[in-house]
Amino acid sequence: MTQLSGMTEIYLHRDVVDFRKSINGLMVIVEDEMTLSPFSHALFVFCNRGQDKIKALYWDKTGFCLWYKRLEKDKFKWPRKSNQSTFTLSETQWKWLLSGLDLTKMQTHKPLSYTEFR
Repeated sequence: MTQLSGMTEIYLHRDVVDFRKSINGLMVIVEDEMTLSPFSHALFVFCNRGQDKIKALYWDKTGFCLWYKRLEKDKFKWPRKSNQSTFTLSETQWKWLLSGLDLTKMQTHKPLSYTEFR
């Protein structure tokens, strides 16, 4: 799941989700709470209250796929202290999240843009 070929966006739902929900229940959250289309080429990521489980939903042109990961002894560093209900992640940030890094504390180098060399 760390290889996201064909995924154009990765969206993280900030609020906890009842993990009894499966594909249809998560589709409703994507449409109603995230105001996005679950049929887009995107990965939609959800976390449970205990922050030890992640579900990721995506459309693969023939149907929905649901990916699930459970940590045995740790918790995901889920960004909760924000007014945003949906976060857009880069593929690098997705890998950081799965590796246990805190996304709110991780920053990459800012890209530079020059018009001439001196």
